[in-house]
Amino acid sequence: MRRRRDAVLPKATTLIDALPWLQRFHGKTIVIKYGGHAMSDEALRHQFAEDIVFLRYAGLRPVIVHGGGPQINAALAAHGIESSFTAGLRVTTPEAMEVVRMVLVGQVQRDVVGLINRHGAFAVGMSGEDANLFTAERKHAVVDGAKVDLGQVGEIVEVQVGAVNALLNDGRVPVVSSVARGDDGEIYNVNADTAAAALAVALDAAKLVVLTDVEGLYADWPASDDVIDRLTTDELAALLPDLSAGMVPKMEACLAAVRGGVPQAHVLDGRVPHALLLETFTEEGIGTMVTPGSLGGPVTADDDEPAAPEGEPA
Repeated sequence: MRRRRDAVLPKATTLIDALPWLQRFHGKTIVIKYGGHAMSDEALRHQFAEDIVFLRYAGLRPVIVHGGGPQINAALAAHGIESSFTAGLRVTTPEAMEVVRMVLVGQVQRDVVGLINRHGAFAVGMSGEDANLFTAERKHAVVDGAKVDLGQVGEIVEVQVGAVNALLNDGRVPVVSSVARGDDGEIYNVNADTAAAALAVALDAAKLVVLTDVEGLYADWPASDDVIDRLTTDELAALLPDLSAGMVPKMEACLAAVRGGVPQAHVLDGRVPHALLLETFTEEGIGTMVTPGSLGGPVTADDDEPAAPEGEPA
């Protein structure tokens, strides 16, 4: 009997260790950008769904914004359409846009919704077109000082969160595809990192989490694989010009979210099993966290670690 008790006690310790974060985030909205390897690996896909359901049962209000780069690349290749990127963004012709829309809304979103709903009637899929969630206008990239046309790539100019809030208030988990409509009636492909940041700001989310295929923001890549655990918005803004093209949209999203009022934003390695739970409910956390503040300045009290539960030492 004693041996059995000793074996299960660590489980109780793990649950108690999560208590400060359960207290802090209970009832709060968290926006998660889902993509990369976590979306293409079968085991990680199931674990992500479990993490979302855990957050929902723990009293948080998760919202998922997903991309689908590998799936879109495969579908474009199958249709004989070349994939090309400029400044980290997919150049989207009208022919490519039809495929992008089909894959994101009809394939990837349905898969995410289905995996979550194996655990209960929680997830509801919607596109950025639905209920005018995202309104976008054509976005151009600037390369070597020159403006470059990206085709049907959009930049979000308005977010209407009424439908998302209605789902959250009904206990649902919105799963949002990063497609938007313009006032001109055009359909736009919107970078999922950017869409997640805009939605997090509009929802007054407690945090933005970006799942990617690296451990976080490297301090001196490729000379070192040391990850920056935490930095302020001003520190991140100073680093942006020197970041790799693939990391720029993700870190720009974190910067935009925090400058827009989201208390914290995180870039996590989605290849780590249950990365979402490790970041949300452990003291150590993983990845890189972005918080408000000036260069070398103090972090505001709201962005610090949660206080110890009442009656326990801080």
